[in-house]
Amino acid sequence: MNSTETPTIWFAKSASATIAQLNALSANTVAAHMGIEYIEVGRDFLRATLPVDERTRQPMGLLHGGASVVLAETLGSTAAYMCIDLAQFNIVGTEINANHIRGVRSGVVTGTARPLHLGRASQVWEIRIENDKQQLVCISRLTVAVVPKA
Repeated sequence: MNSTETPTIWFAKSASATIAQLNALSANTVAAHMGIEYIEVGRDFLRATLPVDERTRQPMGLLHGGASVVLAETLGSTAAYMCIDLAQFNIVGTEINANHIRGVRSGVVTGTARPLHLGRASQVWEIRIENDKQQLVCISRLTVAVVPKA
């Protein structure tokens, strides 16, 4: 890395994680059931998509707020794991909130998780969910505890 490059936030062993590897981790989970797909790992962000379809809509035909929260927690938790030494620590979610800004009836929404705080004992992640026009649909914040393994 030269002096103009921004260092990555990811733990050394996670820095080389591929999109295919991240998507494989979702097999047989709520993320796979809902169609969440990781699409990009940046130097300081993780991005995934969620289809707005029969799996993720509420009865009025809009993207279910709970589906947005599942996308947010999936992204934030995965990003949190990528920032720690898995041989020494676990991540445990302690709080999540979400403000639903705009309704979506179809298409795909994209979530982007970025850290607000990466501490020894806790992490705080902001997850922005946007529609196909890059309009904010939901803003979420996830707090996780970094717990030493026994």
